[in-house]
Amino acid sequence: MVSSARRNRICFCVMLIVLVACFFFGMAVGSADISVKDIFMSLLNPGDVYMGRIILSIRLPRIIAAIILGGALSVSGFLLQIFFGNPIAGPYVLGISSSAKLFVAISMVFLLGNGVVISSIVMVVSAFVGSLLAMGVVMLLSQKVKNMSLLVVCGVMIGYICSAITEFVVTFADDTNIVNLHNWSLGSFSGISFEHVFVSLVIVLVTIVITFLMSKPIGAFQLGENYARNMGVNIKRIRVILILLSSILSATVTAFAGPISFVGIAVPHIMRSLMKTAKPIVMIPACFLGGAIITLLCDCIARTAFAPTEISISAVTSVFLAPVVIYLLVARREVSRG
Repeated sequence: MVSSARRNRICFCVMLIVLVACFFFGMAVGSADISVKDIFMSLLNPGDVYMGRIILSIRLPRIIAAIILGGALSVSGFLLQIFFGNPIAGPYVLGISSSAKLFVAISMVFLLGNGVVISSIVMVVSAFVGSLLAMGVVMLLSQKVKNMSLLVVCGVMIGYICSAITEFVVTFADDTNIVNLHNWSLGSFSGISFEHVFVSLVIVLVTIVITFLMSKPIGAFQLGENYARNMGVNIKRIRVILILLSSILSATVTAFAGPISFVGIAVPHIMRSLMKTAKPIVMIPACFLGGAIITLLCDCIARTAFAPTEISISAVTSVFLAPVVIYLLVARREVSRG
């Protein structure tokens, strides 16, 4: 029988191999198919202006962003599920991503409408404020609504309200640059630049490292508040830390790619089934790799399935990951009945 440690190593190695394969697949396919040889030549010697523009200026930053932000979104969902003690919690389902999207859109409309160029940091801060606001509303509702399924419905309603307001803001904006934010508001990695990649990499890397270093107290909190207290964990502090870490990760994703549906809720569940554990020290890197792989594959489908027309990545993730969420809801209902 394979030990859990060996099983985890095998799973991580397989996921890394799959991620590398997805990376080159994403670099090769698109409106212009490129061979692996040409990819290596462009990366090592970017002399061909046409090939270099496609690979280095368009596809490479987009693929790196999909890896970073997809992993961040999955870890954010995992932290929210620990916070609420339920596997059907997630930034998209609870309306956190939609609230972040609304605040980013409002910031863009106000600043661009006044001729001010919006920076990456302003986008992240705006999304973070929106995330915290939505998290606050959800936490207030959780005090009144004890049924988690009903709380999810409330979160979905919050998301719809924020999305509707965002649609009004984007639709009736006068500036053409703001009107073109429609694709971003649906979820897209199109137009990602290396500046965005660098900012998101720094924020996500620091946040993930802090999250990983907090694995032990997070794991204790996961086993129950009484157990965590007996282990010397400050419950109020760990709750605040979970809120901040999950909000920073989901806000960074929303700021640069818009809302991406169901990755944050479905991937942690898939990783639990794959790794056969819920320990944060294993699940945090597993969720990051799993989220990166699934988001990258879905982005490849979004830009190639109906090329040259590109669909939103949320449309693809909804098709493939919404059934996982439905299964979770049905399974929980069966357990409660039993």
